[in-house]
Amino acid sequence: MSQPDIPFPQSPVLPTMVDEKYVIQFSCHKGIGCWNACCSNIDISLTPYDVVRMKTRLGVSSTEFLKDYTVPYEMDKDSIAGVKLRPVENGTACRFMKPEGCGIYEDRPTACRYYPVALLSMRKQDEYVDRDSYAIVKEDHCKGHEVNRRISIADYRKEQGLGEYDELARGWRQLVLKKQSSGPSIGKPTLRSRQLYFMACYDIDRFREFVSAESFNKLFDLPQGEKAALLADDVALLQFAFRFLRQVLFGEESIALNAEAAQERLAKVQEKRLIEEREAAKKRAMAAEQDFTDDGDLIA
Repeated sequence: MSQPDIPFPQSPVLPTMVDEKYVIQFSCHKGIGCWNACCSNIDISLTPYDVVRMKTRLGVSSTEFLKDYTVPYEMDKDSIAGVKLRPVENGTACRFMKPEGCGIYEDRPTACRYYPVALLSMRKQDEYVDRDSYAIVKEDHCKGHEVNRRISIADYRKEQGLGEYDELARGWRQLVLKKQSSGPSIGKPTLRSRQLYFMACYDIDRFREFVSAESFNKLFDLPQGEKAALLADDVALLQFAFRFLRQVLFGEESIALNAEAAQERLAKVQEKRLIEEREAAKKRAMAAEQDFTDDGDLIA
């Protein structure tokens, strides 16, 4: 199921998409000639679930983790934010690399687990579900492809514990894909919406404070039992964060509003619609007047 027209210019990713039945030849283990080579020159993007796992492993808050262990970057031209793992100071190596291997192996990021496979999530503009395909990464330094060990991508994912990682990051990938597939139709995000996105996706401890605030209670009708359960569980709160972002960014309502807040929102929507209709009518009138001036007669 190759698709050779997918461009990967100057990239170690082979320009062919495959499914999970595809069999790779690969093994990474201590003693191989390239041991730790990939960890010596990193470019690792983190998912929100990666951040939760790693900050918990290190015993720090998400705010501290983001400040000390990551660097932000723009995922696309409309300024949707992502974070990458920060390498050692004045270098390119992973800060968790040790002679014996990864110092946080049990909580290593998704990208590290997938290597040498790249996950490609796609969604067509007229579809509501994302589809996963894969591509193979082959870098000159990597000797793992020379080891006589064959395994399907499906079995490799199981071996690397990726089922949990992919499932708990799916809501985030769907947000990114929805924004990308919507294109200019929803416009450039405001500064406020970009800040909300970053906090809800990556800074889960600040998002917990946000949900705990009285202002949140006034706006959203969230049962106290459900709210208490969310606030006590990083993973559950992260999934709720994705629901929250779909609602505030794309209008996909799944969190009930308080009656008074809902009424105020309806009034604002109606007011905005009325203003838009007036502006449209004004533009039509001006266009008609211009046509009359240019042609000496009103054009229907």
